[in-house]
Amino acid sequence: MQNISSSLRKILALHRFSAALARTHSTMDNSPLAVSLQDVQEARERIRERVHCTPVLECTYLNSLSGRQLFFKCEQFQKTGSFKIRGATNAVMKLVKEAEDSGKEKPVVVTHSSGNHAQALALAAKLCGIQAQIVMPQTSPTIKVRAVEGYEGVVTLCVPSEQGRRDAAAAVMKSVGPRAVLIPSSNDPDIMAGQGTIALELFEQVPHLDAIVASVSAGGFVAGIAVGAKGLNPNIKIFVAEPELADDCAKSIEAGKIIPNPTFPNTVADALKMSVCELTFPILQKHASAVITVSEEEIISAMRLVWERMKVVIEPAAACSVAAVLSDKFKAKAGPDVKRVGVVLCGGNLDLDNIPWIKN
Repeated sequence: MQNISSSLRKILALHRFSAALARTHSTMDNSPLAVSLQDVQEARERIRERVHCTPVLECTYLNSLSGRQLFFKCEQFQKTGSFKIRGATNAVMKLVKEAEDSGKEKPVVVTHSSGNHAQALALAAKLCGIQAQIVMPQTSPTIKVRAVEGYEGVVTLCVPSEQGRRDAAAAVMKSVGPRAVLIPSSNDPDIMAGQGTIALELFEQVPHLDAIVASVSAGGFVAGIAVGAKGLNPNIKIFVAEPELADDCAKSIEAGKIIPNPTFPNTVADALKMSVCELTFPILQKHASAVITVSEEEIISAMRLVWERMKVVIEPAAACSVAAVLSDKFKAKAGPDVKRVGVVLCGGNLDLDNIPWIKN
């Protein structure tokens, strides 16, 4: 029976991979894209009842600083405190249905994450009645580790490096056996399609946007948003925000190929430490108008500014987008015609015992 189960698991994994390939869509330069507007629209219908439609806020003071009208899409008010529940729910719901349709036993989902995807996958798995095994770096904020455990995810800590995370996840996959299915935080079409639902909501809430700004790590977040936004309005500009200490996306787009971070970045934005990957990079390469890199000081200053002026809590990864839209680099690259800008605040999960502007 175990051999049969293993064979079915391999067939199911092959089916998911083949479906991803079948959904690829050619760009004007014939580069394949793993996600389409239709995928994003289908994801929205699938997850509609399981996620929040997050609010959009404005701030007169930040408008005056930027010289534009800014619309902040507040994913820190999303379930688990970040946008990640969108993609995780979409991927898990599809996976469970595939298993049910094939008559297979319930899968065990596995991932590695600094925290936000970890929490989201743990909750999505719990709501679908399956187990989640989560690998997290030893440096992950305590609040994120506790949250994963609160959602009944099984946490394995690993050394804080990209390879360390991958190796630990592979070990967990092996220990779980044939039921294990890896759900990456970004490099997965279903994850990206789920994240793209942010753009569909934002377009309904705020018509006639000229641009959207979103932060980047491995790229699933902004890639999904780009596909959804460009699918509805091909003229909208997509600006990617990135820490200077984790600037692999900027370097990759400039080089025309993926240039991963040589070491695990030491940025305050702990959720933005991964490098862009195979499925996300072609989307960013095609759709990003520019990558705006910002310093650690700019990230911390923007984070504090939002706390003080907007009275909402955001984490450093979200502050990266705010820092970008307020920067001189953005002013130079966006130009005067970009007047209405959607700024996606990706989350609000951080350790309140380690607020970056407070010296311990």
